[in-house]
Amino acid sequence: MANDKLPLVWLLGTGGTIAQWGSPRLTYVEYGTGEYLDVHQNLERIPEITQFVRTKAEHLWNVGSGIKTSELLPLAKKINALMQDPEVSGVVVTHGTYSMEETTYWLHLTVKSEKPVVVTGTQRPPSAMGTDADNNLFDALILAGSDEARGKGALLMFNNEIQAGREVTKTNSHRLETFQSRELGMLGYVDSDLKVKFYRQSTRKHTYQTEFNVANLEDLPRVDIVYAYQDSDGVAVKAFVEAGAKGIVLAGGQAGGGLSGPPTGGFQRAGGKALEEARAKGVMIVATNRNGAGQMIRSSQQVEHGVIAGDNLSAQKARILLRLALTKTDDPEDIQRMFDTY
Repeated sequence: MANDKLPLVWLLGTGGTIAQWGSPRLTYVEYGTGEYLDVHQNLERIPEITQFVRTKAEHLWNVGSGIKTSELLPLAKKINALMQDPEVSGVVVTHGTYSMEETTYWLHLTVKSEKPVVVTGTQRPPSAMGTDADNNLFDALILAGSDEARGKGALLMFNNEIQAGREVTKTNSHRLETFQSRELGMLGYVDSDLKVKFYRQSTRKHTYQTEFNVANLEDLPRVDIVYAYQDSDGVAVKAFVEAGAKGIVLAGGQAGGGLSGPPTGGFQRAGGKALEEARAKGVMIVATNRNGAGQMIRSSQQVEHGVIAGDNLSAQKARILLRLALTKTDDPEDIQRMFDTY
C-alpha cells in the first residue's frame, strides 16, 4: 500500500511511565529522574509503524496518572476536533497506568465519533530492560488505524490485548498483563501477526451514542468516593459534603441494600445516617461494591432515598459517569437511567 493511502492516526501524549527515562536499565520503579521522552521520541523508537499507519503527534502534558479535570476536558475537546477531519482514522493517547482506566472511560462517554480512540502506556519505562513501551504503542497505533475498531468505543491497548474502556481495570502494580476486564473478558488481540481481531464488544452505549457533550463545559461537579470497611463511619461523608461534593460514590461491601437498619451492609458501615443527611441536602449518592466484579442491584431502600445503583461499574468509573450525569440533571431516576444505559 502506498504510504499516502495508509490510515492517518494522531498520537497525543499526556505523560506517564511511557514518557519517563531512568537509568541504568534495571531501574524499574525509581525512574522519575526528571528526564522525559515526548511522543515524537516514542515514535522514533518504532520506525516499523510507517508500514501500517501515517502519524501526526503532539505532546500535550507530562501529568501521567495525575491527570485532572483541567486536562480531561481539553483532551476530549481536542480529540473531538481531530475526529472532524475526514482524513483522520483514529487517535491514540499515551497515559499513566494508574488512572488510565478512568480516562479511557471518560473518553468512552465523551468522544463523539465512531472512529477509534485508543489509550495505552507502559508498565516499564522505555529505558528499562524488557520494556513494554514500544510494543504497546505499536499495537495501539495499528488498532486506532483499523476498520475493525470503528464503533467499538474507547479502547485500552496493553500487552497485545484489546480491552473495553467501560470494563477494564488495572489489577497488578508490576505485571505486564495488569489490565484485565474481570469476568467479562478482553475484546480481542493485536497479536504477533499484527492483525486486529475482535471476538466480542461492549454492548452499552458509548461515544457518539451518548447524551454527554463537553464542548461548552469548563468544569465538572465535585464527586468523591467513600470506601466501606470494618468500623467505617460517616466522617468521610460529612467531610466531602462540607467540601462541596455534589455527589458521593460508595465502594460498599454488599450487592444491594439500604441506607439504614441493622449494621450488616456496606452503607451502614460507611455511615448510613451521614449518607441520609447528605441526600437530604441534595447530594447524589451512587452505590457500588468494592469487590471488583459483580453488579449492584438497586434495593427498595435505595429507591426510597433516591440512591443510584452503580450496576457493575467500579467506584472510580461510577464517579466519572456521575460527574457527567450531574451536568445534565439532579433527578435520581434519570441518573439511574444513565447508569443502566452506559
